[in-house]
Amino acid sequence: MNYRIEKDSLGQVKIEKNKYYGINTKRALENFEHKGKKLNLEIIKSMAIVKMAAAIANKKINKLDKKMADFIIESCEEIYSGKYNTEFPLYAIQGGAGTSINMNINEVIANIILEKMGYEKGRYDIVNPIEHINLSQSTNDVFPTAVKISVIRILRELINEVMKLQEILQEKETEFSNVFKIGRTQFQDAVPMSVGSEFSAYAEAVSRDRWRLYKIEERIRRINIGGTAIGTGVGASLKYRYYVSEELKRLTGYGLARAENLIDATQNMDVFVEVSSLLKTLAVNLNKMAKDLRILSSGPNAGLNEINLPKLQIGSSIMPGKINPVGPEFIQQIYFKIIGNDLTLTMACADGELELNAFTPIIAESILESIELLRDGIKVFAEKVVKGITVNKETCRKYVESSLTKATELIDKFGYEFLSEILKESNKTGKHYLDILKEKKLI
Repeated sequence: MNYRIEKDSLGQVKIEKNKYYGINTKRALENFEHKGKKLNLEIIKSMAIVKMAAAIANKKINKLDKKMADFIIESCEEIYSGKYNTEFPLYAIQGGAGTSINMNINEVIANIILEKMGYEKGRYDIVNPIEHINLSQSTNDVFPTAVKISVIRILRELINEVMKLQEILQEKETEFSNVFKIGRTQFQDAVPMSVGSEFSAYAEAVSRDRWRLYKIEERIRRINIGGTAIGTGVGASLKYRYYVSEELKRLTGYGLARAENLIDATQNMDVFVEVSSLLKTLAVNLNKMAKDLRILSSGPNAGLNEINLPKLQIGSSIMPGKINPVGPEFIQQIYFKIIGNDLTLTMACADGELELNAFTPIIAESILESIELLRDGIKVFAEKVVKGITVNKETCRKYVESSLTKATELIDKFGYEFLSEILKESNKTGKHYLDILKEKKLI
């Protein structure tokens, strides 16, 4: 027989003998089966840290014996390393506020320990997923805490990539500082500027994004661990609440702190809306920059052709020699996805009711996907696109010399109305406005 039988209050379920997960995970797989994404394993890594901290705290207050606590800690370390990734097969979108995810890791830890002790998987009379692994905990404080830990971990990685992009943009600012071009407003010629100053604006916008993301971590660090079901802390002692928070702070090194109002921190997910809004702002700035680069590099023979983007791949299956701006297009599509995730997350956070938000799984999926997309996308964009940009100096010079808007520099000397008449004459006669001014012996 290649399966074992596990039972709960709803009945019994067959589970493959070699699986470390149990009946609750199996039911969730069947109940929420779809073709969508699987659960982000960053959450499992963070759940393992939370379970580890809970075991240490329960050991300190003598609620869990040392041997069992040590088994839990060892098993969590192995899960964090990725050894049991295949045992977490749940889908990202699911009902139950994350209960299935919490039960999944409880069951896996219990069965890892049973195997270490020499027992068959499923012997929950010896090691119980609820009585031992979930001791002093609820899904409602474990899962949101784990999500916040995951957000901090990968948000720091994103900030690092934003910093690198900012530095590359600043290098371009210096490199192109002596190349002049015509600025444009509403796709029409404006006054001259340097190409370097154009890139300085991109660098400044990215710098603001970096600072905003750095500051938001202060609020993400407030966790509701120890609040258990609805934030009242039922089933968890005061000593446990203190120790589990301290252990999480020690294990992560993130400066985590238990929220002052655990009921608020359990039911309200507005901090994720705030984080998502900042991710959206970053994506907006990236999209603006990417659009600009596509326009400035348009051509090369029938467009602006002021800059050259690195040639990443062949652009057409029918037009020989065509190269498309695939790097900026890549970033723009990430922007579209971030906007969609922000809307999904905002609606999910708004629809929490009373003492709990049941939609934490989609909140977690949306926020983590957005951070990871931006982190990985910016890395590609900075290294493969921005770093290799060059300027067509002659093209820029030609546009500056031929543009009538350069006459704006003389507005203090001659006034708006007079210059308008000179430019009108220039358009009519084909003469350069400077030649007309010279003929009138005004310059």
